[in-house]
Amino acid sequence: MTSFNRSTSRRLKTLTQIPSVWEGDRRPMSSSQMQHSDSEGTGECILWVDGSQGVVRGMDMVPPETGPEAIVRTLMRAMEHPHSPGKPARPQKILVKDREIQFYLRGVLQDLDIAIDYAPELPLIDELFRGFNEILDSQTPDLPPQYAQALHEKALALWQAAPWEFLEEQQILSIEINKWDIGTLYASVMGMLGMEYGVLFYRSEDSLKQFRAAVLQDDDSQGRLEAAFLQQDCFFLTFEDEDDSDEYEDENDFLDLSSSEMTATFGNIHPLEGLRSVLYEEEALAVFVALESLCRFIRDHRRQLNNDTDTFASLSRRYRISPPKSEDSSIKAVSVTVSTMPQLADELEEMAGFDVHELEMEEEDLPIFPSLRDDLIPEDSFLSLGVISWEMLDYLRQGVKHRQAGEVPKVGDGLPIILIQTSRPKAKNVIENIEAAGGLQAICFNPGTDPFDGDRYDLGLLQTQNSELFLFGEFLDEDPTHMEARQKWNQRCKNTKGYCGLIIAKGLTGASRGNPQLRDMMALFEARSLSPQELGLGTLQLMPQLELE
Repeated sequence: MTSFNRSTSRRLKTLTQIPSVWEGDRRPMSSSQMQHSDSEGTGECILWVDGSQGVVRGMDMVPPETGPEAIVRTLMRAMEHPHSPGKPARPQKILVKDREIQFYLRGVLQDLDIAIDYAPELPLIDELFRGFNEILDSQTPDLPPQYAQALHEKALALWQAAPWEFLEEQQILSIEINKWDIGTLYASVMGMLGMEYGVLFYRSEDSLKQFRAAVLQDDDSQGRLEAAFLQQDCFFLTFEDEDDSDEYEDENDFLDLSSSEMTATFGNIHPLEGLRSVLYEEEALAVFVALESLCRFIRDHRRQLNNDTDTFASLSRRYRISPPKSEDSSIKAVSVTVSTMPQLADELEEMAGFDVHELEMEEEDLPIFPSLRDDLIPEDSFLSLGVISWEMLDYLRQGVKHRQAGEVPKVGDGLPIILIQTSRPKAKNVIENIEAAGGLQAICFNPGTDPFDGDRYDLGLLQTQNSELFLFGEFLDEDPTHMEARQKWNQRCKNTKGYCGLIIAKGLTGASRGNPQLRDMMALFEARSLSPQELGLGTLQLMPQLELE
């Protein structure tokens, strides 16, 4: 048996011993509500009460598997650092109603001159625990107990289906239920941006549009965003780490969590109610039916939804969903229709500035440099010059949906690459434009100059198979970072006999911004590196842009 250190015993014996009888006990915090919880354990409460004064001196919650040492730790705090209004002191006598606790405390406290007695009843502690359980019983559970397990199973099924891998937040699915005062729910899947994973079930199309419009306003103050958030009218399901940890090197670490490490949170948002992480019975049934039909729809149409084009396929499917069994035998199977909403997706993309035509040059725009086009790569893209290992190259050749392979000699540390990261809609547009031009022919760097201020540039160019040249970057010659990167680029291209590559990646606004992971890489174009002499353009001069009326 573990006993106190001698110094600890001497310290405790210096406390004033008062003529009081303390009651102590350890009990599970269980109630009719908590017994329906799907958590692994509800915990146990340790209480030390001064029966003479009628005050709680110490209280702790511990996991059920915690050993008997816990009750001693709480007792020490009750003696040395009691809850107010208690003062540090030793009791004259302790009463417990558990023989094992009595014998354990007698062994541990034998040097403190405290009598440890058994009592079949502890009136003060009994009354406190009755009060605790009444409070717990009066609390509304997060989910109706009879539906909690079924809802969490459906949430796990959605996590495993991972619809955020191919559905963007603006690609809305309508779920027509017509039950429990719910007409149609509009499902918006969260997660493609790598920020929060789950699904929102809007009760109306107007609520969805109003929230999107509010978020896209120029004023991004915290107060305005919070107000916009609370104006939503929807049910929600979000996924979080069981340990509530935000420390992930990239989103894949979060996505790789097992089901036991993941917790699903359900709730409701309404302009007049605000946010509550509670679903009542009819709401729980509606969310269950919506989740079940959504999972089935994803299973049946995964291939059509996970396509390579910008087109959001027009799909519809009817299901008969049986709600979870309950005491209410009158609930029968519900007929549910799930449909994609391509027109609404286009409207929301246009609101967000993701119009697929936005990169086309307007008539009054002139190229910055003659003979070059600058309408291929979005202005806000992340750009880097680097290298990928030969192992990564093999993964990409097998894993990306868009690839243009070449006969690259595997010499040196890897394939020199230009990486361009942007949003997924814009990345799709870049890929389609390159493929429409026959593919990528070459990657080049060519000198350029500004005759007005004398600045000299190293211009990054992409040459497509139809011989068009697209500007992807302008780098000042005096930039030491770019100079170092170019030297490495040249050496690596020399090692590979002039072979290099272009990677187009999504995730610019997500957790992998500036460091796209394998799952973010959408296209690999293997091409040749051309020198300025091979390109034959000479030094290009910067021309002023003209704005025509």
